[in-house]
Amino acid sequence: MHDPVGIELACLDLAGTTVADDGAVERAFRTAIAGFDVDVDAAVDHVRATMGMSKIVVFRDLLADEARAQEANRRFEAAYASVVAGGGVAALPGAAEAIAALRAAGVKVCLTTGFSASTRDAVLDAVGWRDTIDLALTPEESAGGRGRPHPDMILTAVLRLGVTDVRAVAVGGDTASDLWAGWHAGASVVAGVLTGAHDRATLSAAPHTHLLDSVAALPALVVAPDID
Repeated sequence: MHDPVGIELACLDLAGTTVADDGAVERAFRTAIAGFDVDVDAAVDHVRATMGMSKIVVFRDLLADEARAQEANRRFEAAYASVVAGGGVAALPGAAEAIAALRAAGVKVCLTTGFSASTRDAVLDAVGWRDTIDLALTPEESAGGRGRPHPDMILTAVLRLGVTDVRAVAVGGDTASDLWAGWHAGASVVAGVLTGAHDRATLSAAPHTHLLDSVAALPALVVAPDID
């Protein structure tokens, strides 16, 4: 394990890691696939297993047809947008304080998500974080255009924010795909966060350096203490 002191960038997932939505992602998926000729329960099991991945990729896997996948994705975005508009998302306890502490220590913060850019922006507006982070990325905005478990969003953040070394990156997320993305990117800290979609056993089975009860614990892990 690399020494975490010297972290320059924290790449944190949005829903389930820094933002709570009370299961709205799964409910929006159920709305999105209603009416398609798929086994809903089996589809939801697949959704749970692939939480954190790009939503359109998940629909392509489930529906095996581009037009149907795009329609399901539109339904998902509309359903989730309704949750956001209705006040159904909020910052997880300690998340805003963790972001503030990281930035105060000189660590840049990028939020990453499998949502579309419009949904990402709606969530950021709902929690008031537009001006409290350095960057927020979706799969289509990454250099390679791929979502998790690929490292594209993390590596794009490294490039755009001028980070000197991938080992100067800490990744935090609530799904196995978050952890795989961090591992593939070469981050020194790859922390599973136990506030979202995947439980301790699932996160433990993915490559990681730490498991945290909350993202609130991340600053103490990656910020070097002041030494007089």
